Amino acid sequence: MSTSFQCTAFGKWILMGDHSVIRGYPSLVFPIPSRTLELKYTPGEHALVLDLKGDHGQEMQLLFWGVLERAFQLKNIPRPVFTGTLHVDSSLPVGAGMGASAALCVALTRWLGHLGYVQESEYFEFARSLEDLFHGESSGIDISVALSGQGLRFVRNGERTEITPKWKPRWYISYSGKRGVTADAVNKVKDLLAKQPPVGQQIDLTMAKAVETAQNALLMESESEGLQVLADALNLGAECFEKWGLNEGAPASHIAWLREQGAIAVKPTGSGGGGYVISLWEKPPSAETLKNLIPC
Repeated sequence: MSTSFQCTAFGKWILMGDHSVIRGYPSLVFPIPSRTLELKYTPGEHALVLDLKGDHGQEMQLLFWGVLERAFQLKNIPRPVFTGTLHVDSSLPVGAGMGASAALCVALTRWLGHLGYVQESEYFEFARSLEDLFHGESSGIDISVALSGQGLRFVRNGERTEITPKWKPRWYISYSGKRGVTADAVNKVKDLLAKQPPVGQQIDLTMAKAVETAQNALLMESESEGLQVLADALNLGAECFEKWGLNEGAPASHIAWLREQGAIAVKPTGSGGGGYVISLWEKPPSAETLKNLIPC
């Protein structure tokens, strides 16, 4: 506890594979360079205290202690062992589908690793077990990106392959105007699968096709080759959200607005039912439109 420590964990956005990733289908996920959680530890003699900063730092107040207590339980660490100050500076909104909880779990895992309580080979599974607090059963997709800071093709309990696009899509994420509730969205999809298994399975297969189409598009040599293929993939993914019933109200209105501004394809990213959407553009958005967009 006598040495300082600092690390950064990235937020994330899912290009394709939302929801179906839980059932073992592949997904494509990328970090958000401008949305991070920074954790810094300053040694001190006083009992451990938390210092929160950043646009969304205060939102971490309730999450933080619950995650830390869970970590202590998993490693049988008595809380009085810890002294000093943990500084959290976050630009990740909580409950918005950007991976704020995963970033926090990864940052705390790295800190405990620095102190010798968690081996580096354990980081992924340990952080995922912490994130189970929020999702019941974490797929690990958010954890993977928060740890690697790289675009990934992710398969639950299996493949994690770095994906580096060969051309730079003009893609952005933006807030739909309504906060999504991940648990509600997940339960809605599960309910559809339980009541109409063939329909639910076909939607998963469509999303899997969208993943493969998007990956092929990103690995094409140029924008002229890949842009329309990527747009087709996004449209397939958007179709899945429509069939899940996770694209109504504010998200639908926001998607319509993005198309009016010139986006050639738009889909929800994450759980849907609110939260954020991903938009693809053939030409740069106007300066006024850009005020509402976050570069990916």
